[in-house]
Amino acid sequence: MTQDSRPPAVILAGGLSRRMGRDKAELILGTTPLALRVADRLRPQTSAVYLNASEGHPLAARLPLLQDTRPDRPGPLAGVLAGVKLFAELPGGPTHILTTPCDNPFLPCDLVRRLQDGVRGDAIMLAACNGRTHPITALWPVTLADDLERWLDDPDHRRVFDFVARHPNETVEFASFEGPFGPVDPFFNINTPEDLAMAEAIIEQGTV
Repeated sequence: MTQDSRPPAVILAGGLSRRMGRDKAELILGTTPLALRVADRLRPQTSAVYLNASEGHPLAARLPLLQDTRPDRPGPLAGVLAGVKLFAELPGGPTHILTTPCDNPFLPCDLVRRLQDGVRGDAIMLAACNGRTHPITALWPVTLADDLERWLDDPDHRRVFDFVARHPNETVEFASFEGPFGPVDPFFNINTPEDLAMAEAIIEQGTV
């Protein structure tokens, strides 16, 4: 993967974090806000890293902000739309963007390379581990911008898998890694205080 072929990445941080009760992007894991830890995993693999969040987000001073283009907060697909629209309109821009949530701090170091290696035409490339697909950690063709915009016009169209099913897609399987209490999915999401404690234990183990 050459420097010029690396896609930009968009970290999705526009959710309401109801189970955590506060903004997950700002949660401290180790000594680092969660979204910045995700950004650190992505920088060596991508051409740029953006934060998809609302205007005035506290981490906007640390990461370039990419706001949703829709006012109705239609879930993670709104962040995907913001990314593909931005780069679809850029002359000579990338063919794909990477998205991932702000709450999965253990992304594989070969994530982008392996997703790119599997690209066939305009297929959406999805990450998976142990047979479980993680549709928000994915490589999206920017040519999807217009179709995704129309799809989100319908308030019943919010499920990521439903949109993915409309288009060619491939899944790339990644291995789990050994954590302090057994195997860990590298796309492990921090949704609750218990998940945060687990992530702290993984950090303290020092294997990622």
